[in-house]
Amino acid sequence: MEESETIKAATCPNSLVLAVNGERFELPSVDPSTTLLEFLRSHTRFKSVKLGCGQGGCGACVVLLSKYDPDREQVENFPVNSCLVLLCSVNGCSITTSEGIGNSKDGFHPIHKRFAGFHASQCGFCTPGMCMSLFSALVNAEKKDRPEPPPGFSKLTVSEAEKAISGNLCRCTGYRPIADACKSFAADVDMEDLGINSFWKKGEIGEVKESRLPFYSPNNQNCIYPEYLKDEFKSAMPLDSRRYSWCCPSTVEELQGLLEINLAEKGKRTRLVVGNTGMGYYPELRQYDKYIDLRYIPQLSMVKRERTGIEIGAAVTISKAIISLREENKDKSCSEDNLVFLKIADHMEKIASESIRNSATVGGNLVMAQRNYFPSDIATILLAVGTTVSILTGLKYEKLTLEEFLERPPLDSRSVLLSVQIPHWKHVENGQSTETDSKLLFETYRAAPRPLGNALPYLNAAFLADVSPCKTGVVVNKVQLAFGAYGTKHAIRAGKVEEYLDGKTLSIVVLYEALKLVRATVVPEDGISHSDYRSSLAVSYVFEFFGPFINEGAVMSNGLLDRCNGSLLEEMPKVNNNGDHFDLTESPALLSSAKQVVISSREYHPVGEPISKSGAAIQASGLLFFLGYGSLYRFEVLLPNVCLVLLPNFWFLVPPFPCIRELKLDLENRDV
Repeated sequence: MEESETIKAATCPNSLVLAVNGERFELPSVDPSTTLLEFLRSHTRFKSVKLGCGQGGCGACVVLLSKYDPDREQVENFPVNSCLVLLCSVNGCSITTSEGIGNSKDGFHPIHKRFAGFHASQCGFCTPGMCMSLFSALVNAEKKDRPEPPPGFSKLTVSEAEKAISGNLCRCTGYRPIADACKSFAADVDMEDLGINSFWKKGEIGEVKESRLPFYSPNNQNCIYPEYLKDEFKSAMPLDSRRYSWCCPSTVEELQGLLEINLAEKGKRTRLVVGNTGMGYYPELRQYDKYIDLRYIPQLSMVKRERTGIEIGAAVTISKAIISLREENKDKSCSEDNLVFLKIADHMEKIASESIRNSATVGGNLVMAQRNYFPSDIATILLAVGTTVSILTGLKYEKLTLEEFLERPPLDSRSVLLSVQIPHWKHVENGQSTETDSKLLFETYRAAPRPLGNALPYLNAAFLADVSPCKTGVVVNKVQLAFGAYGTKHAIRAGKVEEYLDGKTLSIVVLYEALKLVRATVVPEDGISHSDYRSSLAVSYVFEFFGPFINEGAVMSNGLLDRCNGSLLEEMPKVNNNGDHFDLTESPALLSSAKQVVISSREYHPVGEPISKSGAAIQASGLLFFLGYGSLYRFEVLLPNVCLVLLPNFWFLVPPFPCIRELKLDLENRDV
């Protein structure tokens, strides 16, 4: 079975064409290093996207990217960080910003209104990015096979709503108002859990509260992908590499030829790109003469399922890899292989943020780990399950274990990672199924400043063990222990610990000796922060993994299969199947919780009343101009009622005069 993610470029006679909030833009030429954010802020009137960190970590630049798949005749929608996405890579795509889903002229979107009503916007700089992260989650939730939600709500769950904004770093307002605004769209939300807002008064019951929320309808998704772009997409050709310095090889052989030409052209620099997210962590000031887009090569963009395992192309995004790994568990069976794939997918969801995972690739992550010693989670978890990789070095194809790949010298400019192969553990021995009474244990671990991702780990680990029950306890037939991101060049296998545990019956003495070996193995390099903490984490993870199975009684009571079932049940949708309502009694545990105690007083009424800030919806929609940011001093008045302008130290209220086309301010005159 093979799935192709090959992207056909959309152009108008070899020109770069895209849509922004439904408006068509055609660019005859462009610097290939130009990012989507630079284009939006410099060449369009949509200024809601902001350059915050420039690394994809703050979320102020998030937009919705819509891409048409002509084979399935469907539009894919997902959030991306416009500060990292290269403009040439969105050829034929549609971009939606916060202005595109609602504004003061056409009416604000319920997202804008609820952000205002829940007091979820402070200065407003980061708010449009949050709105687009939530909007993307709402759009994609409607595609899921779930019961229809009550009127005014979406198919989103509370847990998903909170995860949707995990890539937005701003914590102004105290963050709870932001989380409450997002949760208010979830079908399984408990209205009593939502905090202070300007929609309802204290003491009103749930049904009244629901009626006072700005009404949300999934049918009013104005934007997304204009029809005219579909027609252009179908008859399009790739970008002209002579005008854009942007090459799109369609085969590995073409890629080989381009790399050989690059080698012959000494002094010229070439960059291989897919999502360009690596520039966020390893920014480069030097210029490249040519960019090679790997997304058009089917061999690098496929997911192939075979009896021996799953092969994932190097250009497959992390988000697509997660979906493919989860599809192995569609039948809801609890086979040991499915458990391994599901655990890998679960761990991948903690990597970076959704907007990064939608652009970043599995291959790019591993190459950064191999070349730059990036603290990769993917390298660690794939190392533990015996993953192999296929690489191209010049004209030579090689197949290596992931451990060999990581330990070899950094890849040169002629070497390309083609794919990774994750084995089915039932077939790892000579390709034959081995039916025994042994059971497979697999678990991954990660310690980071933020539990939902969007932060590099202090340590990650993955353990896979084949164990069998015996009269005296549990025998470890085979074990693979991988540790990474703790302050060494790349992820490692704890070989000495594995050799010690192989064939031994678990006991307190055996486990104690193993933990001492772990402590001696996981040693951060000099100068690494929190070195003792990282080493202690490694020891605690091994203890947590093997501790419950030290004696036979613990194994029989917990049960390996029960442990597997528990892992699967955690991820099953907590909804009933009656097709009417979400089951609120079985909603997932909240990722964060809080309690508000407000002592009201009428002494200074109406001071203290939860009144929405004037202009909060304008902030959320992105129509608030930050004139001290980006040297933007010339703009067109877009608002029929009011326009708020923010300078570094001043707020301005501009009257609604339609004749105003230019606003000039004397920035030296502080009496303005």
